[in-house]
Amino acid sequence: MEPGGESGCWFLYFAYGSNLLRERLLLRNPSAALCALARLQDFKLEFGHHQGRTSSVWHGGTATIAQSPGDEVWGIVWKMNTCNLSSLDKQEGVEDGIYVPIEVNVHTQAGKALTCRSYQMKDYVSGPPSPQYKKVICMGAKQNGLPADYQEKLEAIETNNYAGPVPIMEEIEAAIKAEKINSA
Repeated sequence: MEPGGESGCWFLYFAYGSNLLRERLLLRNPSAALCALARLQDFKLEFGHHQGRTSSVWHGGTATIAQSPGDEVWGIVWKMNTCNLSSLDKQEGVEDGIYVPIEVNVHTQAGKALTCRSYQMKDYVSGPPSPQYKKVICMGAKQNGLPADYQEKLEAIETNNYAGPVPIMEEIEAAIKAEKINSA
């Protein structure tokens, strides 16, 4: 995007899945800064396999949002530099047609309406996440203080009990450890 384009040099991104966890998002998108906690009305959180294929990164279903009147999804609004737009799209599998960017209107805890970029999985078959993926989502919800009842809903998600290696999980855990050392 040209400097001085429609949103200048940054954009807002609404995360509801593994990118709730700061360390997960920062692995690939170093410009992300916490903007607000927010609620997406009339959507629900679902887990699925794109075209029936299990995620090779997470070994289970991954999160998506589906329109559902009366439901709500809580998440984090991250303010990001447009230089990270392509790395975020890549992480979300946009090139491969797994997720498509969508524009959503969310409400912050203070009641402010924000228009954000988010992602929705295309043609998916519902399927449970791996315990590792669920753990990252729950850790992110806790890290950022999402509402307690919503955190309970996340904790109650059934998993597929996958017990094999998840290299990205090791990468995230290493990043968390490094932070603890640096801030000690």
